[in-house]
Amino acid sequence: MSARRLESWESRGRRALEASGTASAGSESPAGSRIHNSIVMRRPSLMQEPVLVLNATYEPINVTAVRRAMVLLLKGVAQAEEMHNSEVHSAAHAHRVPSVIRLLAYRHIPQQSRALSRKNILLRDRNTCQFCGAVFPSSELTLDHVVPRSRGGRSSWENLVACCYQCNNSKGDRTPEEAGLKLARRPRPFTLHTSRQLMRLIGHRDERWRKYLFY
Repeated sequence: MSARRLESWESRGRRALEASGTASAGSESPAGSRIHNSIVMRRPSLMQEPVLVLNATYEPINVTAVRRAMVLLLKGVAQAEEMHNSEVHSAAHAHRVPSVIRLLAYRHIPQQSRALSRKNILLRDRNTCQFCGAVFPSSELTLDHVVPRSRGGRSSWENLVACCYQCNNSKGDRTPEEAGLKLARRPRPFTLHTSRQLMRLIGHRDERWRKYLFY
C-alpha cells in the first residue's frame, strides 16, 4: 500500500469522517457550544499517533496516522484489529482509536522504492542529522546533497540526506570530506525492507503491533 494510495483514500473519505460527527479542534456542536477544551487539547497529537496497516493477508505494509486510519475504517476499506484505550469524542459520537488496521481487499505491493520526497528522506533517516547524529523535529531539518549540485550531484536517494541547519551551513558547497564531516551511514533508497525496519522500531513502543511484526 503506497502512501499516495492511502492519501487518495483519505481525500475521498474526509466527508465520511465529517459526517460521523468526529470533531476537530475549534469545531462547534449544533448548539454552538465549543467542545470541551481538554478534548481539543489532546486531539492534535492523538490524531497523529502511528497506526500499523496490514494487508488483507495480515502482512504489515505501512504506517499511517490515526486520522487517516479512521477515514479508512469509516469508508469500509479496512477493519480494526487492535485498539487503543483512547477515544475521539464529538458532540454525538465516541470513536475508539485504532492501533492496527487491516485492509479488507488485498493490495499488490510492488517491490520498488517509495517516491523520492522530503518527507520520505526524513522518514528513512529517522529525523536524524546524518552528520552530527542529533534527532530534530522535521521543521528543524533540511535536505543536503552529499555531492553538491554544483559538482554534478543529483537529487536522488543515494545523494540526499537529512541534515540540520548548522551542519548544512558548515558543509556549504563542499563534499563531506572537504568540510571535515562524516556521514552516519551511506544513503540508500527507501524500500519495503526499510519500511519494515521502521515498523519494528515503532512496534517496540506499542505491544499491540508485536505479533504482526515479530515472527
